[in-house]
Amino acid sequence: MNLTTRLLRHFWLDADDAFRLLGKDALDRLDKRIQHSELKHTGEICVCVEASLPRAMLWRHAWRREPIDALVRERAIDLFSTMRVWDTADNNGVLIYVQLAEHRIEVVADRGIADRLGPTHLEGELDRIRKAFADGDYEAGLRMAIDAADRALSEHFPDPDQTLSRSRGNQLPNRPVVR
Repeated sequence: MNLTTRLLRHFWLDADDAFRLLGKDALDRLDKRIQHSELKHTGEICVCVEASLPRAMLWRHAWRREPIDALVRERAIDLFSTMRVWDTADNNGVLIYVQLAEHRIEVVADRGIADRLGPTHLEGELDRIRKAFADGDYEAGLRMAIDAADRALSEHFPDPDQTLSRSRGNQLPNRPVVR
């Protein structure tokens, strides 16, 4: 895709577009899915759907010709910090970041879970999720991403009797953030 088209797509899309793409009912269902998942483990799952990259990142991409994939990953890591996903008791927070203008998904896992999974653990899952996104079914793709995070967290940070989950409370919001 040429640079002008890419920039126009980012300038055109906003949070309302992201909200319309999913809608209130889908966000409610995803919220409940995360809530249910977090009853089985001590981890925290956050979802952020962002319509476009911040203007400063876009200009940097335009002037320096930085790879867009690297910028999307950088943005996911920025949001991981901003949303305080790193600030969980067991360092086992997971951010699922969807960049609509670029049709990309990034998963950022805190060191507690990343150390146990390794860097390529979710690659097979991400291929299936990207296919759902390419087909326009963002809710299905997000469900798959949440389920993949749930399986990893349930395996490595189980809490079958919910003892720790109850004592710590919900450390991060379950409702997907739409920006």
